[in-house]
Amino acid sequence: MKPAAAGRPAGHDWVFQNLSERNMTLDDVFGRIAAFMRQRPQAVYRLIIGTDCQVHAHLTTFVTGIVIQRVGNGAWACYRKVTLPYRFSSIGQKLSYETSLSEQIAVAFRERYLKQLEDIVLPYVYQGASFEVVIDIDAGCDEHIHKTAPFVMDMVQRVEALGMTARVKPDAVVASGYANRFTKHPGQPAAVSSF
Repeated sequence: MKPAAAGRPAGHDWVFQNLSERNMTLDDVFGRIAAFMRQRPQAVYRLIIGTDCQVHAHLTTFVTGIVIQRVGNGAWACYRKVTLPYRFSSIGQKLSYETSLSEQIAVAFRERYLKQLEDIVLPYVYQGASFEVVIDIDAGCDEHIHKTAPFVMDMVQRVEALGMTARVKPDAVVASGYANRFTKHPGQPAAVSSF
């Protein structure tokens, strides 16, 4: 494995894509998000980051979705796919790694771009504009429905310790909906309907 670059897990490139673009860097993603927000700076925005995974025969595919939601009026989204050459068998281990991948991107956004994104809406806060960062955790609290329930509190506390908002199922739609769509076929991009 190559050495880890600043803020990146060893051996994983930060390359993002969506249905219309491939090979985007994190700087490219920031540029698309900033341009989307500048179209209507007086709106309410949520930057939502969430990861889901799919265990295949001899590997595990993790997909982290990044969505900038203009509440009530559209979104722009992309994702990053990481495939590890082994099966994750523990639910707690999978959920922890999913949460780690989301946290890494959220922290990178906070360190590099948060102030610039906040500055887009700042002149319009008295007209209702706002911006928040949310991490979706692909887990639910109801132990009768979700095998992940015993791990929810730990994951939520990790996210909140970073000073960010955590969402769980059924509200964690970026992890359980958007990212999930791209985990099914490890070597192929998946088709997706609009978010």
